[in-house]
Amino acid sequence: MSVPLDESYRYGLMTRLPTAQTTRAITELLDELEFDSIWVGDHIAFTTPILDPFLQLAQVAAYSNRLTVGTGVYLLPMRHPTPVAKQAASLDHLSGGRFIFGVGVGGEFPAEYAACGVPRAERGARLSESIAVIRKLWSGEPVSHEGRFFAFPEVHMQPAPVQPGGPPIWCGGRSDAALRRAGKLADGWISYVVTPQMYRDGLAKIAQAAADAKRDLTEFGTAHLLFTLIDDSYEAALDKASALLSQRYAMDFRAAAKKYAALGRPEDVAAKIAEFHDAGVRHLNLDLLGTPAERDVQLRRFDAEIRPLLGHAPAKQDAAN
Repeated sequence: MSVPLDESYRYGLMTRLPTAQTTRAITELLDELEFDSIWVGDHIAFTTPILDPFLQLAQVAAYSNRLTVGTGVYLLPMRHPTPVAKQAASLDHLSGGRFIFGVGVGGEFPAEYAACGVPRAERGARLSESIAVIRKLWSGEPVSHEGRFFAFPEVHMQPAPVQPGGPPIWCGGRSDAALRRAGKLADGWISYVVTPQMYRDGLAKIAQAAADAKRDLTEFGTAHLLFTLIDDSYEAALDKASALLSQRYAMDFRAAAKKYAALGRPEDVAAKIAEFHDAGVRHLNLDLLGTPAERDVQLRRFDAEIRPLLGHAPAKQDAAN
């Protein structure tokens, strides 16, 4: 068994939205360039400032009536799933059914788990049960639950989400346990810091887990968060990306940037994207490295110089035809 795939490319931006002005500006630019989606991450405590993802995406949804909004990814095990189900359903309403709920376990910053009073070792099991709880609450019917971590008597959460059955839940992670969870429980997979071959191997493991669970993956989403930096040479892009990512993650990221990022001239970046597409990625979430102003320049360069190399005309050319 394999994951059924079409031949499409869908482009998203992974970013942060620190102010209302920034949010409006980047939303308008993504609409102008005909991007498909915008994604934000999640941490309680991180190396740099980060806002709540639901609040950021609700503001995007107010500025655009076409962009899909997604969490990439929400660290669900640190929260009780019942109020999260309410927040996610509310965002689905406010976005008009344009929300993808990406979830994952995180764990690289143990202090944030401690601050939430959640044992880090339980995060995988909590995520799996939380997905079950949330899907129950999204049903629009009175439900109860009795599980290892969560239990409650019959409750009726209203309104149900706009999307039938609720927003698609896409799981992050690259461990065998995470891939099995995606195949057994999720509507899609969002990868991070993997190579194209690792992505291809991951999809095979997901497909096997789905087959074991007798699940149909016809509507399964395949996404990848790709660190990206366009420059006049690979070496210049690698130097900049290494410095920025090392600061973000408070570690030496040069080797990882070299292995996992799309860097260099437009043709270099396009070649890396094509490799991921060949491996099965259909939703490409670009993390364009740099300041907000540099990110905007990178977005326009991506539209004008990289899209044509992948067989797509720039958005402004489409609009003129």
